[in-house]
Order: sequence, then structure tokens, then C-alpha cells
Amino acid sequence: MNLRPDRSDERVDINLTPLIDVVFLLLIFFMVSTTFDRHAKLKVQLPEASAKMEQQAQEEPIVLSIDEKGKYFINDRQVINTKIETLKIALRKTVGDNKDVTLVLRADAKTPHQSVVRAMDAASQLGLTRLSIATIESK
Repeated sequence: MNLRPDRSDERVDINLTPLIDVVFLLLIFFMVSTTFDRHAKLKVQLPEASAKMEQQAQEEPIVLSIDEKGKYFINDRQVINTKIETLKIALRKTVGDNKDVTLVLRADAKTPHQSVVRAMDAASQLGLTRLSIATIESK
């Protein structure tokens, strides 16, 4: 009793079409799901300062600090509230008539963006043109 018939005339072929389809689908999946990080590096050449400017820069700057809740502090003294008019009055009292004083803006990393913009707007409305934003060096 022969349970296996002789099939020597049939050729065994491997169909590659489904294999190629699967490889292309995997390739497309990995291309779409991969994130590409692009870090833009801006090179800025800073201008040179004359000796007269260096002497002015040695004046004590006014430090406007903003904590993570958006509260303002001018030279470590808290401003009553976060309204722009109150901030302008406090800055005007601190600055006086000297519009050439440097204002250093120190904002917490978690400070709301609106608080920083409000501080910059108040300084601009008072005519303060020397604004620096304090950062720390990343390691």
C-alpha cells in the first residue's frame, strides 16, 4: 500500500511576492515611525564694545526675576501683583530717569510664556532698550 503517490513531475516553487510585500511594509513602518532630531545651530558673531561701553556695562543692572507661578521680583523685592501696569510702575520707580540701565530678565524654566512676554512689553513701554535674558550654561 503506497500512501504517497509519486509526484516527481511537480516542481516546488517559493512565491516571493508576499515576502517582498512584508519587507516593504516593514520598511515603510520604520520610516514613518522614526523621529528625526534636527538641532539648528545658530552661529552669532557678537559685536565688539569700546572701552566707554565697558565702563557703562559695569553699572549695577536691574534684575527682574519671574518665578514658576509668574510672580515678579525686582532686585529680589516682590511686585504686588502680576498686572502690566503695576510692573511698569515698579520698574519706573526702580529705574528713575536712567533709560540706559541694563535690565536682566531671570525667568524660571517653568514660568508661563505670557509672564515673560508681559515683562518684556513693560520694559519696552518704559523705553528700556538694554534687555538681557539670564541663562545657565548647560553641561
